[in-house]
Amino acid sequence: MARKSLGYVKLAWTCDRCDGENPGPRRFCNSCGAPQPAEVEFHQPAQVVFVTKPDELEAAKAGADVHCPYCNARNPGNATFCGACGGGLEGANKRTAGKVVGAYPTGEALPKICSSCGTHNPANAFECAGCGDDLSPDAPTPKVEAKPSKTKKGGLSIGVIIAAVVACLALGGILWALLGRSEELTATVSAVNWTRSIPIEILGEIEAEDWFDDIPAGAEIRSCESAYRNSQAEPAPGAVEVCGTPYTVDEGSGFGEVVQDCEYEIYDDWCSYITIDWIVFDTLTISGDDLQPSWPEAQLTTDQRFGEGQEDFEVTFRSDEGSYTYSPDSETEFIEFEIGSDWSLSVNALGGITSLEPAR
Repeated sequence: MARKSLGYVKLAWTCDRCDGENPGPRRFCNSCGAPQPAEVEFHQPAQVVFVTKPDELEAAKAGADVHCPYCNARNPGNATFCGACGGGLEGANKRTAGKVVGAYPTGEALPKICSSCGTHNPANAFECAGCGDDLSPDAPTPKVEAKPSKTKKGGLSIGVIIAAVVACLALGGILWALLGRSEELTATVSAVNWTRSIPIEILGEIEAEDWFDDIPAGAEIRSCESAYRNSQAEPAPGAVEVCGTPYTVDEGSGFGEVVQDCEYEIYDDWCSYITIDWIVFDTLTISGDDLQPSWPEAQLTTDQRFGEGQEDFEVTFRSDEGSYTYSPDSETEFIEFEIGSDWSLSVNALGGITSLEPAR
């Protein structure tokens, strides 16, 4: 699948000293001034908004931040010299990036209510617009009473479903055990039978369907309609884009990229057409009860040909336990079963022959 970018958002981080909530790009805690930890875990704030300011977009696309090898100061991913000490950043360690921090929230989040002055603030606010106090993660929010869920009557309980599944598995296990159990016995070939058939084909008019670009040359096209043909990872002219749920990927800079995994459905012309091809005119069949199978013979005209023949072989065994049948795969195997010869058979619980060999 192709990854489609929807834009960039600011992530958030929690100070490990005071538990203050801060915007992802902020290098120092808004509450206590502590530096953002080098191994900080970014997360999505309560309300996620796409960044639109040019400077923020540039920072979001710069890639993961780097830490100065001389003073450990944090710098943008596209910086060449440290903003704190001026040291070169060639070979500096990049921050970890690429982690999925969660599905992109599309709903409207509840506002944050300042515990100091009661001001209602946007869900993604980190400071109170009324008094400037820090809006910690546990700031009070409007309570929404949960309505009791209704339970449908008459449905199967989970216990009944589990019991039914266990019973089915047990029955399947018993059947598998029976089929896997074999009885060894000696039986005698009592009868053999064979049937061979071969079609006679002539050139005739046929109606068929296929993709437009696979229709034989010279065919008469009757009608066409657009139909789904396949899916591919890359966009194509006329393709239908099908995307999954948007999710946010940590860019290692305090920003996250919102992406979707998409594939592209290709539609093409599916057509009915008329063409000239070989069709079955007649079928010749012969059979016998000996070990000398042969093919039907016929005199063909110039506009006829033989099609692909079919053959079936059957051997019947008799023993004190009963009668059993076996179908050889080829003439070479079939002619080995002489009438009156003895064979050692392995027979399952349903009477099917699972293996056999000449009796010793």
